[in-house]
Amino acid sequence: MSGLTPSLFGRDLLTLAAWTRDEIAGVLDLASAIKADPASYRSALAGRVGVLLFEKPSLRTRVSFEVGFARLGGHAIYLEHIHSLIGEREAIKDYAKNLERWSDVVIARVFEHRTLEELATYSSKPVVNALSDLTHPCQALADMLTLRERLGSLEEKKLAYIGDGNNVCHSLMLASSIMGVDLVVVTPPGYEPTPEMSRLSGERAGASGASLKITNELSALEGCDAVYTDAWVSMGQADEAGKRLEAFRDYQVNNALMASAGPDALFMHCLPAKRGVEVTDSVVDSARSVVYDQAENRMHAQNALLMNLLGESD
Repeated sequence: MSGLTPSLFGRDLLTLAAWTRDEIAGVLDLASAIKADPASYRSALAGRVGVLLFEKPSLRTRVSFEVGFARLGGHAIYLEHIHSLIGEREAIKDYAKNLERWSDVVIARVFEHRTLEELATYSSKPVVNALSDLTHPCQALADMLTLRERLGSLEEKKLAYIGDGNNVCHSLMLASSIMGVDLVVVTPPGYEPTPEMSRLSGERAGASGASLKITNELSALEGCDAVYTDAWVSMGQADEAGKRLEAFRDYQVNNALMASAGPDALFMHCLPAKRGVEVTDSVVDSARSVVYDQAENRMHAQNALLMNLLGESD
């Protein structure tokens, strides 16, 4: 099948750290082709089965994968693990070895990244990270696709991420650095991305010629093509809510902050958004907002990803 990137066949996607610029670009190119002409790809995953293992609730991730499989002629099976985490009822090794006999790919949304690593260690079939505490690579692929659609290209563009240096931030750092997008990460003191993710992203930025700046200063947003934020309190952090809301209160994305970024800056959010907390209604509902484009593009980017990981159908 044309449009596939051979080096991705059979690969896991736990983070984007080991991916090249050409590999990400290949996924984005194919995603754009699928989006433009879905009828030509309705049998691309014919006979393929994906298992969705979800320890966390989901709207966009679950629906985009299930609908994506259906539109490409494949089938997705959803296994809820909200009340019984992966590895509690049965060893992760045994879980992986069973699933590889029945399915073509395992897509897991988990609390701890090590769960994904163990699944990938024991599964002979690709394992895809649908969100972990460390990274959210499928979201970053959709984000790059959305930016490219809206800005025409990724080269010489400047993106700002404001808020918590979390899993979404980590994947955005990696994707931007690999693709040559200048990125500034603005967080409250003590909420910066991890040193290891900062190091990895910095190395990739050096190779691509992009810049990566991590700061606590809101003035760094000036001149950005897009401003991205995420929830300040994620699942599993309810006991920290009061402390976090106090620490982040000056980092809300509102009209004044968007004006400081620039008159044409896009607004991005991976959703779900806490309206009136990390972002105001006036921003998320504005003409600048591309949050629903990002949500739609989750499906297109993931479809292209799956086609590349699974190769041609028999």
